[in-house]
Amino acid sequence: MAKTEYSTEGVSRRQLLRGATVTACGAAVLVATAMQPAEAATVTQAAAAYQPTPKGDQRCDGCALFMAPSSCKFVAGTISPSGWCRLYVKKA
Repeated sequence: MAKTEYSTEGVSRRQLLRGATVTACGAAVLVATAMQPAEAATVTQAAAAYQPTPKGDQRCDGCALFMAPSSCKFVAGTISPSGWCRLYVKKA
């Protein structure tokens, strides 16, 4: 079995730094893409079966996904605090 030797004779410092920079930029782009704003993951009000009135004692302002004064982490558009949708999750 032959021993493999690695040589850096053909690599200049400039090439090494350029490669490191490209790698770092690529990693930054991947991280930024993975951390898209919550708005990108929203569904329409129709898809969530949103209604501007409560369902029993379940109201948007009692949901863990509700963001005061009038939005939701998952449902797009203006959300009424007294509304309801099928994504309702009771606040802990």
